[in-house]
Amino acid sequence: MLSICIPIYNFDVTELVKSIQKQIVNLQENIEIILIDDCSTIYQTINRELKNTCIYVELPKNIGRSKIRNLFLDYAQFPYLLFLDCDSTVISSDFIATYLIELKKGVSVACGGRIYPEISPSLQQKLSWKYGRESESKSATIRNISPNSSFMTNNFLIQKDLMNLIKFEERLTNYGHEDTLYGYELRKHHIKIIHLENPILNGDLETNKVFLKKTELAIQNLDLILQFIENDVSFYNEVSLLRVYMKLKIFRSFILIFSKVYNPIIRFFLLRGIVNIHLFNLYKLCYLFSIKKAVKNF
Repeated sequence: MLSICIPIYNFDVTELVKSIQKQIVNLQENIEIILIDDCSTIYQTINRELKNTCIYVELPKNIGRSKIRNLFLDYAQFPYLLFLDCDSTVISSDFIATYLIELKKGVSVACGGRIYPEISPSLQQKLSWKYGRESESKSATIRNISPNSSFMTNNFLIQKDLMNLIKFEERLTNYGHEDTLYGYELRKHHIKIIHLENPILNGDLETNKVFLKKTELAIQNLDLILQFIENDVSFYNEVSLLRVYMKLKIFRSFILIFSKVYNPIIRFFLLRGIVNIHLFNLYKLCYLFSIKKAVKNF
């Protein structure tokens, strides 16, 4: 009935797997858990202990976030796949049961969402926490307004046959926006995405330095995606950063000067946990302009 797919990279998934198994025992359904480790450098010894109760695979080299998700198709035996990020924490006792209800309705794709801790962490993790709380922790009602634009890979259910038809873009080997592209591809194929109030907790917050670096990598990936889709105008509407970029493109020279002077200052404050989301979005916009500065007619 259901294959639960957890890609692993440098994380101990023992507690996540145990919490899922505790729910599965009471459901009396055909459910398997598949773990694929993307060539981690730590925690492999701990996670190997799960091979007695799960399908556990270790890859000899790192293949990236897109390709590893496609790889689960080779191991899953059931018609539905539930993908969870390895740093997820299940907070609902009927988390799996909620997805089974949608599965039995024949849903194509369903997303459960994510939430972040209510208590502010240390200043060293403030950027990740605040961005997550303000930009990613959205109710199902809000996410269903723009269902494809709200698609995230951290917690979603999909028909196996559909994923065999529409796979993740394997040319994206670095971090970021593979979910944005996938939501866009689903929309092009007229696939309806249902958003549920069935979130996981993202409690493993990154440091400001790591989160800022991953943000920059994601923007580079966004630039790469635009090349893959040949600058399809409809894709711009999927990403608020691109919509703003297009509106302000005529001010490129001014923004590049502004970026050169002020982005280092904004970065200084963000790294120290002095976080304003508007300034963070401005930083991302300036960064996009800086990597696109040599491209014409974009």
